[in-house]
Amino acid sequence: MSYYYQNEEWEVDVDEEEEEKWVKNYSSNHQILLVGEGDFSFSLSLAHSFGSASNILASSLDPYDVLMENYEDAKWNLENLEKLGASLLHGVDATKLKLHSDLRWRKFDRIIFNFPHAGYHGNEAHTRVIKMHRNLVHGFFSCARGMLRADGEIHVNHKTTAPFCHWNIRELASKNWLVLIGCVDFKKEDYPGYNNKRGDGSRCDESFPLGECSTFEFRLSPTARGIAPSIGHERSRSFHETPVQMQQWSPSLNFTSC
Repeated sequence: MSYYYQNEEWEVDVDEEEEEKWVKNYSSNHQILLVGEGDFSFSLSLAHSFGSASNILASSLDPYDVLMENYEDAKWNLENLEKLGASLLHGVDATKLKLHSDLRWRKFDRIIFNFPHAGYHGNEAHTRVIKMHRNLVHGFFSCARGMLRADGEIHVNHKTTAPFCHWNIRELASKNWLVLIGCVDFKKEDYPGYNNKRGDGSRCDESFPLGECSTFEFRLSPTARGIAPSIGHERSRSFHETPVQMQQWSPSLNFTSC
């Protein structure tokens, strides 16, 4: 590239910007937060596709030592995410995100919760169990809505057959000033290396049958901007601060807004 100044020509070398890479609706230029990760294989799948994880902050409910005990591949996945530049947090409750010191002021383009589940507490079709799952998703929406950048999106991957469809996550989103902008089939093969995990009980490292499932894409309602109590001013912070580990939060049936 050439610049002219006082009749003199100066040659300036300008490095080409790194090419943007996409995986479905996720870009290497997006700041991405993943919550409720199991063995972190979904985060690593995105990172491999991008060629970097510098735009990824991945978190788990389990503390680090519990991850090591529960998931055979967790150590390998976490080590590779670190090499690719990811930020990693453990002991993070998806319903209390903004209580975490490393998340309080963060804003994201995409916030992803894969197959939220409150644990195995009996028949999935039982009203009490469905209520527990709904409370989990409601608490997540209540926190995550205030962590979105302009035009940011919250994505929830979720089964669409009964009894899971009775969670009615669209209704839960609406109660949190979120509107559905898209609903597409979720296909595991779109994310090479991803291994969905049960995440609870003695069989936590086993996969569960996905069946029919979709990615539900939500965005903050225009009427909610400046209204919702969890929406605050953005404060810029580096993605590479040293994370502070928290103790694992116990799930609750009654959540308060972040």
